[in-house]
Amino acid sequence: MTEPAGLSVEVSVISSDAAIITVSGELDVDTGLVLQHQLAGQVVHGRRHLVLDLAEVPFMDSSGLGVIIRAINEVRSIDGSVSLAAPSQVVRRLLDLTGVSMSCRIFDSADAACEALLGQGGETVNTTTGKAAR
Repeated sequence: MTEPAGLSVEVSVISSDAAIITVSGELDVDTGLVLQHQLAGQVVHGRRHLVLDLAEVPFMDSSGLGVIIRAINEVRSIDGSVSLAAPSQVVRRLLDLTGVSMSCRIFDSADAACEALLGQGGETVNTTTGKAAR
């Protein structure tokens, strides 16, 4: 699937059950489906803990919000979690007004979200050897 102009979604696997999804561009009715497919793919591949890095998302509408809510509900059904990292002021306001910010953890950076997540006793994967370590 090709990504709509102006949207970029990159996935970094940080452990056997966790990934960072970095989103860049406007998250709206035209781009939300791409993110939804990426998130669903991560869950299918066993990632129960997702960090959405929103630092490069200047705008999000209700469609983008719906994608995030769907992801939160899906991973919760498998005892997982979604953390949001570095939302812009505009995006953070939408998250606050809709109550989504009360449904998941929000961090100032993706690094802070990963530290909190991996500090929960999850295993990390050595990117050099590809072997899991605790």
